[in-house]
Amino acid sequence: MSNMRMIYKVLLAVSPLLVCGCNEKKTDKTEIQYVKTEVVGSESGMNTLTFPGKTKSADDINVSFRVSGPILKVYVKAGDHVRKGQLLAAMDPRDYQTQLNATQAEYASIKADAERIIAMYNEENTTASNYDKARYGLEQITQKLNNHRNQLADTKLYAPIDGYIQEVMHEGGETVSAGMPIVSMFGSGTLEVEINIPAYDYANRDRMSSMYCKFDLLPEETFPLKLHSMSAEANSNQLYTVRLRFMGHYDRSKITPGMTTMVYVGYDSDSTDVNLSVPSGAIFEDKGETKVFVFDPKSETVKSRSVTVKRLHRNGTAEVASGLSDGETVVTAGVHHISEGQKVKPMPKSSESNIGGLL
Repeated sequence: MSNMRMIYKVLLAVSPLLVCGCNEKKTDKTEIQYVKTEVVGSESGMNTLTFPGKTKSADDINVSFRVSGPILKVYVKAGDHVRKGQLLAAMDPRDYQTQLNATQAEYASIKADAERIIAMYNEENTTASNYDKARYGLEQITQKLNNHRNQLADTKLYAPIDGYIQEVMHEGGETVSAGMPIVSMFGSGTLEVEINIPAYDYANRDRMSSMYCKFDLLPEETFPLKLHSMSAEANSNQLYTVRLRFMGHYDRSKITPGMTTMVYVGYDSDSTDVNLSVPSGAIFEDKGETKVFVFDPKSETVKSRSVTVKRLHRNGTAEVASGLSDGETVVTAGVHHISEGQKVKPMPKSSESNIGGLL
């Protein structure tokens, strides 16, 4: 009797564990993952793109000496307004003055000899060969004298335009080489806006139809622009530099060089163009390829597909050139948490009255 009572107690102790094990086995079932999806949309007509830009003076230049030597003094500082022809800096002229003095003495000697031989030739008392040597020698020393006069004059650096000093790069006492920038300055005249565009937009530059910019400082105003120039070579970031000019009036007291702005460029689309747009969250990289997950409503599975992205827009969408068709459904969120061929269900759309999707 005691043995039966002991077995009964053991069964009572083990039975809850058996029940728990059975329950765990029943709940060990893979749940289908819900994903956010969106139908690929198409747009046609004009496509307006935005690019960050920066204002700069149309006359943005570096000013340098044409000769080498030690700087004697710099007469300007950053922010100064200067007039065309104003003295900016001076170089120690000692060596160039000595050189000019020696050349002037040499010139005087050669000139006197040349005049004597020319006079003798006119009197038929010397040969034509002597006459030519005298004439060419005088011409040569004259050019040398003019060159040394110019070098002495080039020890003074003058402003080539009206404008503002942006930066002083060297100070008095420093020795500089010819052509080394001493100051940078920008003109007080026309302003430009500079932007950088990708290769796809550069290839379609003939379709640019309208351009304007806006500033955070002046949110209610738009400023029409016109194309001034475009680089034919991409920079290290594979972007092409575009320079735009203001078309109408703008307040130079409010818009100055160096300000950031947003530029809006309208591209006329071809009648055959179809611009497919997807949320940028649908795009991901896999082994160096740009891809999206396409949802198949029949099998309720996803399959990755390579796409070519033209550009990313600031409104959170991506423009796709190839790889997708209008009307297809793509996964737009959680693409890094699903895998090839996985069974999923589209997340139900929230109703307009369901603020925040809480219901």
